[in-house]
Amino acid sequence: MPDCSEICAAAEAYFDALHTGDADRLRDLFVPEANLYASSDGELKVISIADYLELVAGRDSPATQSHPRSGHVVSIDMAGPDSAVAKVNVAVPPTRFVDLLSFLRVDGRWRIVSKVYRVVA
Repeated sequence: MPDCSEICAAAEAYFDALHTGDADRLRDLFVPEANLYASSDGELKVISIADYLELVAGRDSPATQSHPRSGHVVSIDMAGPDSAVAKVNVAVPPTRFVDLLSFLRVDGRWRIVSKVYRVVA
């Protein structure tokens, strides 16, 4: 089974990009076909990566609001040498999230292929 350090590094890059509002860096971490998923009042909510990147680019970043960087890898579950799921906690104040990031090794590097998220505060 592969070392989880590359996935941890990708998660750290994800936290950095959210903190600085760097939509280009996020674009590089996700595959172009990625979607984000949540359940809101029992209904499926789906956001395309393009819409998500537009949202990130259009809001004030936590960094510009002097919020500390937030992000913590809770767990990584390797499903094989080329697939994994990372459970992470992250905040974009005032909101905190639990994200399940599905990773695949694509062209030799780990990329996020989907994100399931839950708002926790």
